[in-house]
Amino acid sequence: MKAIVVMFDTLSRHYLPPYGNDWVHAPNFQRLADRAVTFDTSYVCSMPCMPARRDYHTGRPNFLHRSWGPLEPFDDSMPRMLSEAGVHTHIATDHNHYFEDGGLTYHTQFTTWEYIRGQEGDPWKGELDEPSIPENVFGKNAIHSDPDQFAFYRSVFPEESDAAMDRLRFLARQDWVNRGHMATEATQSQTLTFDAGLEFIGKNAARDNWMVHIETFDPHEPFFTHDHYKALYPDHYDTYDGPMFDWPWYGRTGNHPMEAEHLRFEYAALVSMCDAHLGRVLDAMDAHDLWSDTMLIVWTDHGFLLGEHDWWGKMSMPIYQEIGHTPFFVWDPRSGAAGVRRQALVQPSIDLAPTLLRFFGQEPTDRMLGRDLAPVIAADTPVREAGLFGMHGAHVNATDGRHVYMRAPVHPDNEPLFQYTLMPTHMRSLFDVGDFADLQVAPPFSFTKGAMVMKIACQTWRCRDHAFDHLLWDVAADPSQAAPIDDPDLERRWCATLAQLMAECDAPAEQFERIGLALG
Repeated sequence: MKAIVVMFDTLSRHYLPPYGNDWVHAPNFQRLADRAVTFDTSYVCSMPCMPARRDYHTGRPNFLHRSWGPLEPFDDSMPRMLSEAGVHTHIATDHNHYFEDGGLTYHTQFTTWEYIRGQEGDPWKGELDEPSIPENVFGKNAIHSDPDQFAFYRSVFPEESDAAMDRLRFLARQDWVNRGHMATEATQSQTLTFDAGLEFIGKNAARDNWMVHIETFDPHEPFFTHDHYKALYPDHYDTYDGPMFDWPWYGRTGNHPMEAEHLRFEYAALVSMCDAHLGRVLDAMDAHDLWSDTMLIVWTDHGFLLGEHDWWGKMSMPIYQEIGHTPFFVWDPRSGAAGVRRQALVQPSIDLAPTLLRFFGQEPTDRMLGRDLAPVIAADTPVREAGLFGMHGAHVNATDGRHVYMRAPVHPDNEPLFQYTLMPTHMRSLFDVGDFADLQVAPPFSFTKGAMVMKIACQTWRCRDHAFDHLLWDVAADPSQAAPIDDPDLERRWCATLAQLMAECDAPAEQFERIGLALG
């Protein structure tokens, strides 16, 4: 048996034709839906990028115990388990976070790996001369070169440290440097990532026992594409006369309606590029007759707000449907289910590890909390009643597909909150030495294989909208989440469900205290 996993970062379901979009040019996503199972009730688990990838490797939620960081020494890694069982696992990716301090133990779990440079602010090309930047630029794109926009950004986020702002300016500058080395689509990192993945498929199509993970950072911001993808939307681009803007800050949209509309088309153009390269994978499935013995999975870590709820981004606000309710497609040659939809609640980031292990005849560990999705794929047989999702230090959320309950911190300082880790690493830096001044050693959790871990007080999240509001939504009746519902009896039931789900994850006791729940 063989498996192809295609992972996009920040792919929003409401920009895809199989989920009802009628204006984004993405025919290959519809072609995929016609050949596979489309999931209508797919949700995130841990947010954002690397927490979701730890979920994917380990089959269990990351966000209740720590934030962004590497795999831990006690973690079970699905790609490594497959490799040790004789399945060759390969990753081809341009996702730059794998090669920063907070992601350096993920790609090495695969048998072989290939990294393509140049996404976002990847410190790739070392150029001391100033990069070429268009005159009329808006958003994060401009904060390196435009003092006024930097000052505005600083005013919006006054709590950010000077070091963090300097880093942001560096990333904005480096993005312009990188773009100078991707003058054609053929040289863009997404293209080269799919080239590398398709090379693996072409060379090994006749062999058995392999899994290839093709992961592109797109359509994550910045929404950088070349003109032939923008030309798919002539009604907008032929008339737009505003600033260059394809990299939003994570904040309120403000009084920028023209820019907000333009940003949605920049995102749509990048989705069209993703669609074109997805089509190359489908072509390879056809050309090598892989449909008979190869599982195909297409998924994403989360969506994005492109002006919905008057926000850009995914982290400063509650995990609204546009972020947490994700697209997901699977072709499983064992069932042959194609062109059908499934309603059962699934969470790909934790469910794919047990699903892939069982597909290759291996058993998940008892520490994995995700579910093998074979029954859902074959017959829409439910595998869970409710699912837990969130981000470290933020709301703790649960859903059954009908309701979404968001439980907020109850203390104004969002305390108590700790990270539990043996790998004290943030996204792009090690922990500060001062973080260890009050270091505690915590007894083992159920999933740490007897290892004690560091317990470190460390704030990781700031919510700027509904920061301390508990929110209950009926997303079936109100899919845009225009108005939370007030139902105390229903909220009490959801509190009980939330506590039970947290207890099943062996959540630290203070996480219950932080959000005002009785220990499950």
